[in-house]
Amino acid sequence: MRPDFSSDSSVPKSHPDTFSSGWEAELKLGFAKRGAKTALLKREHRGPLTVQRPFYPEGGICHVYLLHPPGGVVAGDRLHIEAAVETGANALITTPAAGKFYRSAGGEAQQNVALHVAAGASLEWLPQETIVYEGARLQSSMQIDLADQAGFIGWEVLALGRPAAGEGFDHGEACLNWRISRAGRLFYLERLHLDAQAYQARWGLHGHSACGTLFACPTTQQHLAAAQALIAEHPGRGVTQIGDMLICRGLDARADRLRQFFEQVRGLLRQDIVGQKDCAPRIWAT
Repeated sequence: MRPDFSSDSSVPKSHPDTFSSGWEAELKLGFAKRGAKTALLKREHRGPLTVQRPFYPEGGICHVYLLHPPGGVVAGDRLHIEAAVETGANALITTPAAGKFYRSAGGEAQQNVALHVAAGASLEWLPQETIVYEGARLQSSMQIDLADQAGFIGWEVLALGRPAAGEGFDHGEACLNWRISRAGRLFYLERLHLDAQAYQARWGLHGHSACGTLFACPTTQQHLAAAQALIAEHPGRGVTQIGDMLICRGLDARADRLRQFFEQVRGLLRQDIVGQKDCAPRIWAT
């Protein structure tokens, strides 16, 4: 059973902006097919952002774990991650633990991710949950560039505050942007602004501390029907399809339950998108 990361009480109660200059960290990854395996041929980093050596628990697919040694992000930090997957390659990127954005005295933390997937390639972007502490200020940008016939499964799961520790989200904000391009043309654009009002409002999260979105393509009507059957009458779950892009959303009181739902959806789709049956990264079991 996974721990409920929202109950983490090991972090000090206040993170003033004494690090106003912040960390500037950059990571660039490049994956390419080499023989029967996908190899991590490009690995450039600057600042406290890197990866472990690749793992191959299911043959040729390259599993990579992102590492952020400071363990959390404070105001003034700026993280940039870029990954490119060449034709014929298959990669999976995840994290060894939940990401954490600490409370701020006014400054802002930024995280920008740019993913590029070539035709005939696939990428799974599966970070563990992101905890946004009460009082944190986060700007997050996801830019995904998919070629024709590119496969993609990606999600983002947010935990606002730490309800198990009696902390809600009475102040702070998280601004999240998704931009997905298909064959060089804008396909999907989403801007989400979460603050104390959105956290409590019926039109927003209605007091749910966890929210998330999963994107997957290419998918079919059969995939949509399978996801709908999985959801059934479960409250706080939804799925739709735009073209061949499947979009799942969820609200919950706990981020781990929401992640488990996304893992189940991934299990329904993975064989047809990646060409392999469901295989959870080993790090998720630790």
